[in-house]
Amino acid sequence: MRQTIIIGSGPAGYTAAIYAARADLRPLLIASSVEAGGELMKTTEVENYPGFPEGIQGPELMVAMQAQAERFGAEVVLDDVTALDLTGDVKTVTFGNGDTHEALSVIFATGSAYRKLGLDHEERLSGYGISWCATCDGFFFRQKTIAVVGGGDSAMEEATFLTKFADKVYVIHRGETLRASKTMQDRAFENPKIEFLFNTTVEHIYGDTALTGVGLRDTVDGTETTLDLSGLFIAIGANPRTHLVHGQLELNADGTIAVEGRSSRTNLPGVFAAGDVLDPTYRQAVTAAASGTVAALDAEHYLASLPKDLLAQASVDAEPETVLA
Repeated sequence: MRQTIIIGSGPAGYTAAIYAARADLRPLLIASSVEAGGELMKTTEVENYPGFPEGIQGPELMVAMQAQAERFGAEVVLDDVTALDLTGDVKTVTFGNGDTHEALSVIFATGSAYRKLGLDHEERLSGYGISWCATCDGFFFRQKTIAVVGGGDSAMEEATFLTKFADKVYVIHRGETLRASKTMQDRAFENPKIEFLFNTTVEHIYGDTALTGVGLRDTVDGTETTLDLSGLFIAIGANPRTHLVHGQLELNADGTIAVEGRSSRTNLPGVFAAGDVLDPTYRQAVTAAASGTVAALDAEHYLASLPKDLLAQASVDAEPETVLA
């Protein structure tokens, strides 16, 4: 049995592992068999993460975080979690290969997945003109023509932010009215660089090695047009990856995990959340890393409060049965 198991391997999970390992908790981190490293593995240049004045590639940053966690004694397993039992003093984690592992505490840091349009070439051109994060990638579109898809606050915020770099920003929205708050709408409407395309959907994505444009459809009369673009930012929301804890952890109305105040403590003792699973607003690598720190410290304090006989059951020398990364 482990003292702590961390589920998720983005900035939140790896940072939690670094802090937990330095506290001599010997954490087991489950990184996923196909998505180890999280969303940053799909990102090219990361220029806003502190400590890298020249920027760093997303995958390079994640590999460095993993190495740092392993240096202090964390064990990283490339497997998937298929089931959890988080009730009781001992938590049970079931792997894709059927193995089960027990722990006195669990840090849940599975991140979120940006909603996609579901179009051909969307995945292929991710990082080559298509993005889900204006603050991450806006800098690369100086003096370009770009578009934002969406009609909520996030879309208005992204469009307004992108006018700092781009010469022209289209907002493409399927309806005739926006969902965004009046303040956010007014700010976008007053910006001379922003042009709205209402009752319009993106139907096609064009480009070989980089995005060159999109095909649009008018939702009223069905006419189709093309729009030349250097960048397409998709801002139609994100879904926290919480399916494993449905029915066990309390969720907020937006689907994120509910925690106590500024802590990482969930409604179940010994279960902590970190990263995008509890953050519907910022969703940045640096804020996720910070919440991973909080979760590890909360877990450490929780473990210190347990009866000594229960804590003694957790062997820090337990070896996982799955092949390590």
